[in-house]
Amino acid sequence: MTIEIRNPAVPGEVAARYTETEPGDLDGLITRAHQAQANWALVPQPERGAIIARYIDALEARREDIALSITKEMGKPLAEARGEVTKALGEARAMVARAGAPVGEVFPSQLPGTVAYTTRRPRGVILGINPWNFPFSTPMRKAIPALVYGNAIVLKPASLSPGAIDLMAQIASDHLPENIVQAAIGNGALGQALAEHPGVNAISFTGSVGVGKRVAQAAAGHLAEVSLELGGKNPAILNDASDLDAVLDQIMAAAFAVCGQRCTAVSRVIVNRNLERAVVDGLSTRAEAMHPMDGTAQGAQLGPLSSRQQLEDVSAFVARAAAQGAKISAGGKAIKTETGGYFYAPTILSNVTREMEIAREEVFGPVLSVIPYSSIDEALSIANGVSFGLSSCVYSEQAPVIERFVAESESGMLHVNAGSFPENHLPFVGVKDSAMGVGGSNGPSTVQFYTTEHTVYQRAKV
Repeated sequence: MTIEIRNPAVPGEVAARYTETEPGDLDGLITRAHQAQANWALVPQPERGAIIARYIDALEARREDIALSITKEMGKPLAEARGEVTKALGEARAMVARAGAPVGEVFPSQLPGTVAYTTRRPRGVILGINPWNFPFSTPMRKAIPALVYGNAIVLKPASLSPGAIDLMAQIASDHLPENIVQAAIGNGALGQALAEHPGVNAISFTGSVGVGKRVAQAAAGHLAEVSLELGGKNPAILNDASDLDAVLDQIMAAAFAVCGQRCTAVSRVIVNRNLERAVVDGLSTRAEAMHPMDGTAQGAQLGPLSSRQQLEDVSAFVARAAAQGAKISAGGKAIKTETGGYFYAPTILSNVTREMEIAREEVFGPVLSVIPYSSIDEALSIANGVSFGLSSCVYSEQAPVIERFVAESESGMLHVNAGSFPENHLPFVGVKDSAMGVGGSNGPSTVQFYTTEHTVYQRAKV
């Protein structure tokens, strides 16, 4: 069956067409993956790294095709799409550098004449289930460590934006062993069937909390290892600043990149009451200067939301917030265009209280709420008073405030006087409802997810 992907900036335009993977094809797909993985695991890890490096070079040669696919299918401005590709390639090269890193540890044995040590082996076949908002960088975060550590991987893209993964699989077929990277294109039912498949040894999922729970339940049926990267309701505590304009510029970038459709987006500014008026005015002025447009347009800063459903969801969130007493200080409405694109004005909400839905739930759109506080105790209580724990920021030049934040902020990634953007070589991690299992993206902890650990007790003779 052929599926059509439409451009969210111009919904009447078909961006691409793909052949869906049929449920009946899954057994063959998983079998081919196991066969390919058995041979791939025999290749020495440093040599695997060199092969993967050439694959990354081939992806870089197609970077413009990948970026254009991202923009046409999910809407982000072409500059952002290019930035996604650049960052993903940088993360991939940082991961390949780990191909020569030590694996395992040597321990003193309790027995004479015995050497005790640990070693690691590939898990086997990895399933990577990916979101629509980062259709290239997220699957790369799953595929490259999986390959470095000797696994095969099946990549399931979101049905809104399969193009980047389709290109990844095409390019892999020319530069990697056959069937070591495969794409499975389809809807959520296909993802569920893959997660339930007994031939899958581990599942790396990025997406919503609700779907993540279903993936974990499916994986439990055959005891597959699971890594879940889920949502966020990320705070920026703004306590003090000698250069408030620079801080507000950082917050705007962190809040409105990808039209607010990223799990690490800042969605709450928890501000010292002494700065509240200046912060609301400064953020509102900046929001009103941003004009959503087709991501392929020259100078586009903010693209459309990814779908009509996303537009309706964001509109409903803001309407409910206003009904609960929030003030719309900027934006707060859909933008009508001749093309019928799914555009929503960058929105600043003030008079927000911690109890409101808009202050607790993930909106996944260009909406930023401002919540005042009177003490750092209150600020941390508001920041931590949600079910999520992905990313958080503090802006302060006071050491006691920074120390309290680093010690007490309930987030996997903590940013001090910096926006919520992860670096290439560091773990991408969350706590609470934002994650489950060992992080499957970036950094040294990836070895724990993509390999199994084995203890060896070795003697020269009996």
